[in-house]
Amino acid sequence: MPALSDAINRAVAEARKASNGRHAEVLVHDGPLRQSVIALRQGITLAEHNSPPAASIYVVRGRLRVTGDEPVEVAPGQIEALTHQRHAVESLDDTVFLLTTVTSVPGTESYGGAHLEL
Repeated sequence: MPALSDAINRAVAEARKASNGRHAEVLVHDGPLRQSVIALRQGITLAEHNSPPAASIYVVRGRLRVTGDEPVEVAPGQIEALTHQRHAVESLDDTVFLLTTVTSVPGTESYGGAHLEL
């Protein structure tokens, strides 16, 4: 398992080089549990998408806005449970965050039927 600090630094470097301004790396994949480091350059938006059954976002660097029923800004050191509604994610600064998801729960699918593709 890679060190979180190494994954963060790698994600930032890759996002800066990427034409789409983003980079994601799955760190933990254990059954339905996934933890990913995601880096977004300032101004990059992850288009509106459906939530998995459970998810949280922890901002390591930068700031982002999560849209949905009640848009919220998330700053470094803050953790936010993601809405079960469709939502988008917009990077307000160059941002790195840890996304934790549970991709399936017996008897349920993602809310709305589709997952985010990075």
